[in-house]
Amino acid sequence: MPSFVKSVTFDCHDPLTLAAFWAAALGSDVDEDSTSQRAWVEPAGWGGPSLWFQQVPEPKVAKNRLHFDLRAMGPLADERDRLVALGARTVHQDVALVVMRDPEGNEFCLET
Repeated sequence: MPSFVKSVTFDCHDPLTLAAFWAAALGSDVDEDSTSQRAWVEPAGWGGPSLWFQQVPEPKVAKNRLHFDLRAMGPLADERDRLVALGARTVHQDVALVVMRDPEGNEFCLET
């Protein structure tokens, strides 16, 4: 029987803040047992992996080797603006794709 992805883990400085960003971005909640050292977000609905955030002492120093590609369910500009209001930053934008960073600098893409 094959394996499945149980969770995606982020090394980060502030697990609760980063978990709160991703929970809001993805329409979920931060698990009530989360702490300042570790936090997790269950997927909205079913079928996706959980997001796990663990505190590490070192800062992020290079481009991610893996990133999320999010699909906007409405107008791209509206979703970009919502994510910016949650703490993301826009790095680059064209007609159908926005390259962004979360509050700790992890890259992700938003597309139509």
